[in-house]
Amino acid sequence: MVHIKKGELTQEEKDLLEVIGKGTVQEAGTLLASKNVHVNCLDENGMTPLMHAAYKGKLDMCKLLLRHGADVNCHQHEHGYTALMFAALSGNKDITWVMLEAGAETDVVNSVGRTAAQMAAFVGQHDCVTIINNFFPREKLDYYTKPQGLDKEPRLPPKLASPLHKIITTTNLHPVKIVMLINENPLLAEEAALNKCYKVMDLICEKCMKQRDMNEVLAMKMHYISCIFQKCINFLKDGENKLDTLIKSLLKGRPSDGFPIYQEKIIRESIRKFPYCEATLLQQLVRSIAPVEIGSDPTAFSVLTQAITGQVGFVDVEFCTTCGEKGASKRCSVCKMVIYCDQTCQKTHWFAHKKICKNLKDIYEKQQLEAAKEKSEEENNSKLDVNSNCVNEEQPEAETGISQEDCNPKDSVEGERESLQSDAGLECLQDAPVGPQLSEE
Repeated sequence: MVHIKKGELTQEEKDLLEVIGKGTVQEAGTLLASKNVHVNCLDENGMTPLMHAAYKGKLDMCKLLLRHGADVNCHQHEHGYTALMFAALSGNKDITWVMLEAGAETDVVNSVGRTAAQMAAFVGQHDCVTIINNFFPREKLDYYTKPQGLDKEPRLPPKLASPLHKIITTTNLHPVKIVMLINENPLLAEEAALNKCYKVMDLICEKCMKQRDMNEVLAMKMHYISCIFQKCINFLKDGENKLDTLIKSLLKGRPSDGFPIYQEKIIRESIRKFPYCEATLLQQLVRSIAPVEIGSDPTAFSVLTQAITGQVGFVDVEFCTTCGEKGASKRCSVCKMVIYCDQTCQKTHWFAHKKICKNLKDIYEKQQLEAAKEKSEEENNSKLDVNSNCVNEEQPEAETGISQEDCNPKDSVEGERESLQSDAGLECLQDAPVGPQLSEE
């Protein structure tokens, strides 16, 4: 094994680090082919080319370096950072995922004891936190597709591994979304298949809690999905295509405001059934949810999602009313109060939404009138302030105002962002699918 010292770079290795920042993948490939370039060379800070590429958000560079044998778990950085930590700090979700798939260890800590997920959370890169916390290597699932010990048959048929892995790694824990993923795959949407899947999920949950490095977050996620699987099994026992009935049950809202009572109860029940009562995460969830009356905020789903995925503070992001998918942008054209991914989700939810659509429309119009009134009052007050602060010709008006240097750049950027989001929202309203034109199935 070649011993590599920090800062002892050949000219070609220095060129490689330069190319990673400003050059092309083709140039980097040419340099990597040189015998004078070691793919895991270290600069004076202990950073490898892969760390540089990850931090600078160069996805193609990262893939190229990994193909040439870059060590994804190199830990020679002066502060103990790894390539995964740099990817998480950069906020690049694709690079974070590539590092994980390349075998990046998620429990390694830097010199101050922080993991990659904790570092990402500290700097506000919550999407990367979500990816890291929900990553589950396919190899761990493949273990159950082979007979173990005295077993003659595997606990999980190999054909179920891929669809199950897709659900395990999803960051959208909405029960409707999980049932939809099951329903769209014929291999999973059978009682016998779901029986095998939920039992494997329970085994993984147990392993997460009993291993030396306990993973309560992953254990809770496995348990929760297992509970949704079991609920699907109960509905499938009643006959074919009953998962559509389960979806409608989950979406059915109370008459006053459409709040999905049944969905809330299922999520609370799943949390309550977590078999490891001593778990810190369980106690935190119970303390957050138990005092809240069903139908009030925070919902059990929002609390559970925040605990498992780390998603918090997504003020500028909308979620689909039907399946909970992040980034939904289509609104009901009548009430403009509910948001969907597309017309499929709107059509699925219409049976419940049509009962309260007119009431929500009245609420929306009232809010718009109040907002217009407040805006008018602010403009009038602004004019009054300008008039009261008038100055004579001898005193420049600029001196009475706020100079550009006094403005907070962060506030200015946030204001611009809000303005752009407001414009985007209006555009989405115009392009939104018309809810009432969709008939109930």
